[in-house]
Formats: sequence, structure tokens, C-alpha cells
Amino acid sequence: MRFINPKIDFAFKKIFGSSDSKDILINFLNAILYEAQPVIEDLEIIDSQPGNPTFGVQDTHLDVKATINGGRIALVEIQLINVPFFGNRVLYNAAKSYSLQLTGEERYERLKTVTSLKIADFEMFDNQPEFLSRFVFKEKEQQFDCPDTEIELVFVELPKFSKGLEQLETATDKWIYFLKNTSTLETVPEALSAVPELQKALIIANEENFTQEELNELENQELWIQDQQIAIDVAKEQVTKTAQLSLILRQLVRRLGTIQPETENSIRQLSVEELDELGDAVLNFNHPSDLTAWLQANAI
Repeated sequence: MRFINPKIDFAFKKIFGSSDSKDILINFLNAILYEAQPVIEDLEIIDSQPGNPTFGVQDTHLDVKATINGGRIALVEIQLINVPFFGNRVLYNAAKSYSLQLTGEERYERLKTVTSLKIADFEMFDNQPEFLSRFVFKEKEQQFDCPDTEIELVFVELPKFSKGLEQLETATDKWIYFLKNTSTLETVPEALSAVPELQKALIIANEENFTQEELNELENQELWIQDQQIAIDVAKEQVTKTAQLSLILRQLVRRLGTIQPETENSIRQLSVEELDELGDAVLNFNHPSDLTAWLQANAI
């Protein structure tokens, strides 16, 4: 038995955003937002495909949008790539959904709470070990909630979730495990199948329930994501290398004086790891020949 990757946009919408998925989405949102309490009794899944894309922001999209219990709005999005200004996009989409509730002469009391749930396949918050974070408006000094907090941002950072099947305790644990690990499963785990909605989600995620055209679409989306991530990683490495190179060249000039062009060119060819090693060795150099000897002995 093989399962598709539920983190891919096409699969995520099929599992959580289809007309037959209301019970799955209710159970999922109750687990993540309300500690599995039956706060959400009913919802309506709304077609969340964007109309005209925002100028300069081609990926301003929502995976699933729903109205909860006839009023409140839930926005659910999964993000696999840590793109620039992701946090700004999250707040923009939440604020936009909040403001668009009113039309014409409608009064502000008609506004309903917007909860924006973002599932990130990367770490967002340093020095925060928990995988689930919630943000609301608070008073800066005393930290009490703003009485009119109508926008709530909830983030799930998948890399911070490390529990195995035998460690799953709560409904929240089980849904996060489903999102993170389903594509690696070969059978339906008992820990997940015990929850009817999770069992249904796993049935939907079975590759046998997808046409070949749909599987090709999933593969294309996954390959595109991999290509984008590689491009981002290469760009980050280049920025890191440029900063390292600039610092090390300044250190060498201070310690040894003028660096010959051919020597500088050799240094520029070093990898990020080699530059790290050279940075450690610089303090031991007393003569240009020391640098030359190091390059001959250590450059790959």
C-alpha cells in the first residue's frame, strides 16, 4: 500500500477541502485549534481559489477556507518552502479575509473572528521548541489580551514534531503525524485508524484512489517544490560564502598585508566548509608563506 504526500497542495485540498471532507476538516481543526474539544460543530468549505493575484505576490493563495458554525472564518494553508515575507503574507490574507466580510453600509458588529492556521514544513521561530504557536493581539507591557481580538494566527512547524507512532497521545499528535509521515507509510497504523476521520483521510490518501493523471500532477508539484528549495538553498549558500569571503580577506590583509591576486583567486574558489577552516587558521598565520602552505595542504 502506498500513500500520497498530504503536504502537496493538490493532495491537501483533496483530503481537507473537498465536498466530502467536511467531517475530516472539522475533526482536524478541533484537534489543532481546540485540543480536540467539539467547539466546531459545523462548517462550510468555501472555494478558496484566488481571483486576480496580488501584484508582485503570485503565491497569495489559500489551500482551504471555511466558515465555522455559520460565522467565524478559518483559513488553512500548508507552506513547504520558506519564502521571503511569508509572515507578511499570512497577516495580509487574514486581514483581507477579515475586512472583506463587510460590504456597503454593513456595521462593524457583523465582523466575525478570523483564525489563520498555517502549517509550515520548516522552522519559523528560533528558541521556540514547541511545534504549535498561537498569536493574538496583546498589551505590550502587561501582556493581557486585546478585548477586540478578532484575528488569530496559529502556526504548526512540522520539523519540530518528532514523535513516533508509539508516542502519539492526543488527536493533535495524530493529525500532525499524518501530515508529516503519511507518504512514508506502507500500512494503515492502528494508532491513526482508531480515529474515524483519520481513517477516512488515509483512505483518500491511498494512491489507488487517484487517477494516473492526478498522480502525475502530484509528482509535478513535488518536483517543482524540490527545484524551488534547491534554488533557495543555493542562494543562501552563496550569500553565506560571500559574507565569509569578505571577512576572511579583511582578516588576511590585516594580518599579512597585501594578498597577491593569484592567491586571492585561489581563496575565492574555496567551498563554504573550506572557508570555515581557513577562518580558524588565519590567527596562526605570521607570513604570506603560511597562507600559501595552508592552501596547498587543505584546498580540495
